Amino acid sequence: MTLTTLNLSFNQIEAVGAQHIADALRNNTILTTLILGCNEIGAVGAEHLANALRHNMILTLLNLGNNEIGAVGVQHVANALRTNTILTALDLSNNEIGDVEARHIANALRSNMVIIILVLIYFIFPSTRCHTDAYQVKFLGQ
Repeated sequence: MTLTTLNLSFNQIEAVGAQHIADALRNNTILTTLILGCNEIGAVGAEHLANALRHNMILTLLNLGNNEIGAVGVQHVANALRTNTILTALDLSNNEIGDVEARHIANALRSNMVIIILVLIYFIFPSTRCHTDAYQVKFLGQ
């Protein structure tokens, strides 16, 4: 049996943990789904993961929802999306992403038409709190 899905949500891995995961992703030949929601990785953790995405040609689903990556982190992810043509689903919900950051993602996707699912729930329902996982969105209401 091989591990193809890893869910590390709610583990407070922060930027240092994200760096270790990113290091492992560079050599990954099996893992296709990585769920890192609610881990406070911030912009630095997003940068580590984005750098790994430039080299990883196996991962197809990445959940970075609720990680406080903000504007700088989104820019790192957007830059990685320009070259990663394997990732097909990306969750960036509830990450303090505004209009400018959304444009970075949109511009990156212009050169990478492979991503078919992009979750930015905060834009669609800004006043609604939600819990996301790799396959569903559960609205918790206000």
